[in-house]
Amino acid sequence: MRILVSGLGGAMGREVAKLALAGYRGAELAGGVSLFDCDDIKVPCTKTFDGAMTDVDCVVDFSHHCVTNDLLRFVKENHLPLVLATTGQTEEEKAAIFAAATEVPLFFSANYSLGVALLLELAKKTAAAMPDAEIEIIEKHHDRKVDAPSGTALAIADAIREVRPEATVVAGRSGHGKRTSEEIGVHAIRMGNIVGEHEVMIGTNSQTITLKHEAHSRALFAEGALAAAAFLQGKGAGLYDMKSMISF
Repeated sequence: MRILVSGLGGAMGREVAKLALAGYRGAELAGGVSLFDCDDIKVPCTKTFDGAMTDVDCVVDFSHHCVTNDLLRFVKENHLPLVLATTGQTEEEKAAIFAAATEVPLFFSANYSLGVALLLELAKKTAAAMPDAEIEIIEKHHDRKVDAPSGTALAIADAIREVRPEATVVAGRSGHGKRTSEEIGVHAIRMGNIVGEHEVMIGTNSQTITLKHEAHSRALFAEGALAAAAFLQGKGAGLYDMKSMISF
């Protein structure tokens, strides 16, 4: 499985490259696209998608949402599966992603951790089984993360809202007044070098269930992205996510 990494010179692109060079999930690092220097990674790499190699089995993107349109044009023109692991897209860019999925196999997720995918499903099932429980989500990341709450925390809240459509997300509760029963509180902590922690507390007056996922290394996201690339092999056009890979 030959992989082209978009964002090869970035931190996560290098994690994907390291795993692909080691043959993780049958991957082979074929080349990359990167605005950052990546001469130390001994594969062909271009600054833009113009001239990028097309003799690959999948494109894995860990770059920046501003390249979304060029990335989508490239995979559509060359009929290539895409694992889109970049976050922060605008609504217009998301619409373009969904449209592209009608033409190519496209895997799109806010988080590429299999553990987080399981956390979402467990949180949803627990919220459904305990309809009177109050729910709070706490997420922790390093002090360089610019968005809050995290995309994963919001994805957890969205998963819960599938079984509690009346629920409302309250980010960073402040002021006076008690919470309502419909609230899902979401709290963001930014400190040091925390890779990523997500905790879901689901509780009543008599009991509380706490579900927690803790990332120990950013390598887990690269592992998930290459697992997604392997999953896409042989798939037809469509939009896939981490839930597609797990049977629950």
